[in-house]
Amino acid sequence: MSETPHMSTEAAAPTIDVASSIRAEADERPVAKRDVVFNIDDLSVAYGSNVAVKRVNLDIYKNLITAVIGPSGCGKSTFIRCLNRMNDLVPGVKIGGTIHYHGEDLYGADADPVEVRRRIGMVFQKPNPFPKSIYDNVAFAPKVLGLPGSMDERVERALKGAALWDEVKDRLKRTALALSGGQQQRLCIARALAVEPEVILLDEPASALDPISTAAIEDLMHELKRDYTLVIVTHNMQQAARVADMTAFFSLEVAEADRYGILVEYDETTNIFTHPADKRTEDYVTGRFG
Repeated sequence: MSETPHMSTEAAAPTIDVASSIRAEADERPVAKRDVVFNIDDLSVAYGSNVAVKRVNLDIYKNLITAVIGPSGCGKSTFIRCLNRMNDLVPGVKIGGTIHYHGEDLYGADADPVEVRRRIGMVFQKPNPFPKSIYDNVAFAPKVLGLPGSMDERVERALKGAALWDEVKDRLKRTALALSGGQQQRLCIARALAVEPEVILLDEPASALDPISTAAIEDLMHELKRDYTLVIVTHNMQQAARVADMTAFFSLEVAEADRYGILVEYDETTNIFTHPADKRTEDYVTGRFG
């Protein structure tokens, strides 16, 4: 069965002071009373004979930002790519366990991978705009999917949702490649919003950006969670503390010749950074390893 977040009462106070970075204005509703978007039960992923992630159990909640943290190679990106079936595109991948999305089996025989990826959008680490105009970047997927309604209105709505409209509204026909890195990443978010998803997955969306652009992306995430559920992979502890409501800490398990990612601890972000229940979590968030 899926694990509920562990609300630790033990005080294992880390030496790093990140608690002040954590957003105090997180939604006041208790996590236990929130709608579950993803129920992940005993998830394992292997590429051929190499196990990447093993026996992950957690729930992801509606209109919260969930951060996935952990050292390189522990399966963070593999994990979130399971949430919209992006790993289906990798030859030889094997996925065990179950992921239910609003109660429906994401990998069931009736699940349409194209529809899954429309409802669960993804933004990658490096901005990847198409070599097209700003307008055509946003309009591309809605046109391919044949979505109804005014395309002009859809493009404007998506760009406003990504906090980019005011910066580009007078140059929509110009190439997207002329935008700054931060603008390109927000364009990629607008491109995801254009197909009206319910969930947005972000795989280290600010790792290649300067501090100002990073702050803009983080502010945008806070705005987006009013209407969307967000899951973000990040190596930046301060970023996780700043933006996330929930945090999942993954680590590497070494068993003889095998190395694979495991979920060590999943809890509200304040608990992960101030009262972690597992010594491995404390060691990671305080910089003792990773």
